[in-house]
Amino acid sequence: MAPVDDAPAPTAVGAGGPADIQDYALLSDCRTAALVSRSGSIDWLCVPRFDSPSVFGALLGTEEQGSWQLRPTDAAATATRAYDRDTFTLVTRWTTATGVAEVHDLLPVTERHPAAEARVDLVRRVVGVSGTVTFTHRLRMRFDYARAVPWVRQHRGGAARELIAIAGPDALVLRGVALDPVDHAHAGEVTVAAGETSDAVLTWYPSHHEPPAPLDVDHAAGHTARWWQRWADRIQTREVHRAEVVRSLLVLRALTHRDTGGIVAAATTSLPEQFGGSRNWDYRFVWLRDAALTLQALVAHGFLHVADHWRSWLLRAIAGDPSQMQIVYGVGGERDLFERELTSLPGYRGAAPVRVGNGAAGQYQADVIGEVLVALHAARDAGLKESDFSWPLERALLTHALERIDEPDQGIWEIRGEPRLFTHSRVMMWAAFDRGVRAVRESGLGGPVELWEQVRERLRAEIDAQGVGAGGHFTQSYGSDEVDAALLLIPRVGFCAPDDPRMLATVAAVERTLIRDGLVHRYRTASGVDGLEGTENPFLACSLWLVEQYAASGRTGDARELLDRVCALANDVGLLSEEYDTQHRRHAGNTPQALSHLALVGAADALQRALA
Repeated sequence: MAPVDDAPAPTAVGAGGPADIQDYALLSDCRTAALVSRSGSIDWLCVPRFDSPSVFGALLGTEEQGSWQLRPTDAAATATRAYDRDTFTLVTRWTTATGVAEVHDLLPVTERHPAAEARVDLVRRVVGVSGTVTFTHRLRMRFDYARAVPWVRQHRGGAARELIAIAGPDALVLRGVALDPVDHAHAGEVTVAAGETSDAVLTWYPSHHEPPAPLDVDHAAGHTARWWQRWADRIQTREVHRAEVVRSLLVLRALTHRDTGGIVAAATTSLPEQFGGSRNWDYRFVWLRDAALTLQALVAHGFLHVADHWRSWLLRAIAGDPSQMQIVYGVGGERDLFERELTSLPGYRGAAPVRVGNGAAGQYQADVIGEVLVALHAARDAGLKESDFSWPLERALLTHALERIDEPDQGIWEIRGEPRLFTHSRVMMWAAFDRGVRAVRESGLGGPVELWEQVRERLRAEIDAQGVGAGGHFTQSYGSDEVDAALLLIPRVGFCAPDDPRMLATVAAVERTLIRDGLVHRYRTASGVDGLEGTENPFLACSLWLVEQYAASGRTGDARELLDRVCALANDVGLLSEEYDTQHRRHAGNTPQALSHLALVGAADALQRALA
């Protein structure tokens, strides 16, 4: 792991948490994720998967809910940080009165075999750069969303001391540093001089197993760096915000489960859309929509094999009767995402309730089949070969869509009010049948193409008649004159051209009613369409969809200006959350958000095409 030479100006940081959302960096091994604050505290970690219960939950409370703090004993220490090249190894350089040292944090990417799935390793390596620096470790382990204080014992593993914590099905073993019990936590100090290192490795394993063998940190760190860099080196991209596009594609890979192929929407749950409010949702699951859009972004940049992996995940998740299809699943395709509220985690700075699971699993969202078929069609066009089951799956999905053709839905934003005929959903249903027709006409696949053509044309006529308001713009839903940022996606699927008069009128309406402080909101919450109390902040993906529309309709100057504005909102390591609080200049919502990052990739691609 190379030292960081090009880094932002150092910032004085203090201990405690949770930090501002934008102050967290992501660690990922493509099976789970951890969040590390600027002050050196790991405040979020779920093991062994993204959607498992937390062992560090301070992000949604205080250190009492679990964290691992590592920082110099010098309270005046300052820090800079950056990822080591195109990886998720975070290097934080600390400057103190007595010297300079770095902390290298990573979740090692292990080899793909069954034994690897029975452990998760979290590495914190301290490297002396100059002088001497003393660091304090403070480890507080809280299993099962802080509902279980573990039984902890000291154990000698050979010549070294190990700290073993067990609660129910989970166990952690800490190796490399000696920590002693202090106030229901464990603490200790390490001192490094120039050229010295001190490794601390926390390993999760099933509690009914023996602790796994100690990690070879040098090998694991080197293998992980090479794995990420090899992946990044394959990215096919051009010059418009190239660094941001590369980091965004890396984030999308980091949120993709390496074994199952499931792509989660974010690494966290219940980070508030409205600070102090109740719009707090669990995003650690695989939304078909978000995953399909992620798939398109990865395929467009050369990662066709990801489409094959995700298509296999999709087949397993939906297997059986497509009428039982959900719009969201667990990482492995699990269907039971029962939404419940936890009292063991008080919420990010008091924003309650904290939710695990997601009730959207029981919703009908008519746009989802369209997103899936559009993504699979793009993969087919890019050269992905059909499997024995892939086209039969798509045909079955179209049959299911036909059965529910006239049914109102909850739409792309998962409203909890009354279902409606959302114009975006109707357009995506049109796109589903359009891709079915094109698969038969252009690729020679079999299916009732005449029927699909009839349904496609019926939907077009219906949308033209009922999805356009008196002002000439597309409407959020039939019978409404409201607009919705999701309408900006209509040209992307080929329903109309970006410069269609209806789209230009829609853009004007979005600019007039949904843009505040230079960023785009999803819709007017005051309209009551979502059935929820309170308001929310601008949704970052929506601003990026507007960039794409600007670029495609010839407004390249506006596109560049808005894209620059959104890219400037990324934190110091290039991460975007779900929303942005313009009043207080801070990230809001779950982080890092796949939809924000894939929308950034799409916006940069659109601007690149327009400039070319």
